[in-house]
Amino acid sequence: MSQDPWLQNYDATCRLAQEVAENLHERNRQQRTGGNPAKINMTLRASLQKLKQNISQLKEGLLRASSARRLMQPEADRRQNLIDDLLTREKQLNATFRGDVTEPESSRSTLMGMGSGTSGGGAANPWLINESEDTRGLTFGEIKQQQQRVIEVQDAGLDALAAVISRHKIMGQEIGNELEEQNEIIDDLTHLVDKTDDRIRNETRRVKLVETKSASCGMLVVIVLLLIAIVVVAVWPV
Repeated sequence: MSQDPWLQNYDATCRLAQEVAENLHERNRQQRTGGNPAKINMTLRASLQKLKQNISQLKEGLLRASSARRLMQPEADRRQNLIDDLLTREKQLNATFRGDVTEPESSRSTLMGMGSGTSGGGAANPWLINESEDTRGLTFGEIKQQQQRVIEVQDAGLDALAAVISRHKIMGQEIGNELEEQNEIIDDLTHLVDKTDDRIRNETRRVKLVETKSASCGMLVVIVLLLIAIVVVAVWPV
């Protein structure tokens, strides 16, 4: 299982800070013994610049991971504490390099005991001053495993959510298909009603025409009968 790149970068930054502390101790020793620390000072300037760049990269990486919600809030807070501790240590190392302060022996011993960070999987990070109870006393390897378990739980939750969304999508598609079929049926019924309405209007016009013709024929019969009656009365002998 590959290690989190951010933790790898943090581990490398811790080792760089340890290297700077060791070089500062060596430079101070040379100064006390009358040696020439010019070469080691050049190395220290480059290392301190690299340390600053590494911390900036860690801050940017944490910001991107937090913005993309790839980290749970407790883990994001823990990593921010790690960065804050690195920033504090960087300020101390810079002050010691400039000669503003003298590095305490206890602080140097702490740095010397850092080992190789997470690479060996057994050395705990001594800078976790404000570390949460969940990770206090754990090695980087154990923290990495804990974070991996959290990510796996998150992935499982996302998979379940994706399955629910997929089912809802299928249901939505089926409902859409059903609505399309119902719309087609309604369109067919509307067309049938329109045709039936046209037929009814046509039949109504025909009935009215027949009624008109029937009325005309009836009047004609009445007139003929009246004429016949008149003729009969006229020719009948008195």
